[in-house]
Amino acid sequence: MMALSGLFLILFLLEHLYTNVTLFFGDGGVEFDETSHSMVRMIIIRIIEIILFLAILIHVAQALLLTRENNEARPIKYTLNDGGKTSSWNSRNMGFTGSVIFFFIVVHLYNFFLPYRITGTVGGVGQETISVNVVHALENPVYALLYLISVIFLAFHLRHALASAFHTLGLSNKKYMPILDKVSLGFSILIGVGFGSFPILFYGAKLLHKDLLNWAL
Repeated sequence: MMALSGLFLILFLLEHLYTNVTLFFGDGGVEFDETSHSMVRMIIIRIIEIILFLAILIHVAQALLLTRENNEARPIKYTLNDGGKTSSWNSRNMGFTGSVIFFFIVVHLYNFFLPYRITGTVGGVGQETISVNVVHALENPVYALLYLISVIFLAFHLRHALASAFHTLGLSNKKYMPILDKVSLGFSILIGVGFGSFPILFYGAKLLHKDLLNWAL
C-alpha cells in the first residue's frame, strides 16, 4: 500500500507540474485557468481527486504504521548505530522529509484548494483568477521560501521513494536496480527543478518589477 499510494502520488506530481508549466506561457494565465476549470468539470478528474486524497491519507497512515512496527521490532536500540555506512541520508530520513511535505500540502490546500473549490472566493466571475492567485502567493517571500524548501525536501524524498517502491513491488533485481536508481535520481531532479522554478522565477520577477505572467502579451 505504501508503494502503490506513493506511485500514484508520483503520477499526480507529473500532471501537476505539466499544468503549472502553463503559467510560463506569458498569456496572462489563460491556459492555466482554462485547464484548471476544465479539469474540475470532468467527472473522471473528480473521481481521481478523491482517490488522490485517499492516497495521501493512506501513505501517511502507512508511514506511521511502519515506523511503529520498526520501533516495536527492536525496543532496545543498537549500542552503535552507524547507518551512514549502510544506507543513504534520504532513506534514513524519509519520515522527516515526508513530514515537511505533508505540512506543505496542508498549507498548499489552504491557499489554493480552499478558496477555489470550497469557499468560492477565487476563480469566479468578477473574482481574482486562479493564475493570479497563484502568482500572488509565489510573490509572497514567506510562502515562496516555504514552497522552495518543501520542494527540496520533496526531491530528497523522491530520490529514495521511487526506486524503493519498485523494489517493494518486486519489480527490481540486481541487473535493473542501477537503472532504476538513475531513473529515481533523474525524476527527483526533474521534480525539484521543475517545481522549484516557480517560487524562484515569480518571486524573482517581482523583485525585478517584471510581469512574468504576461510576458508574451
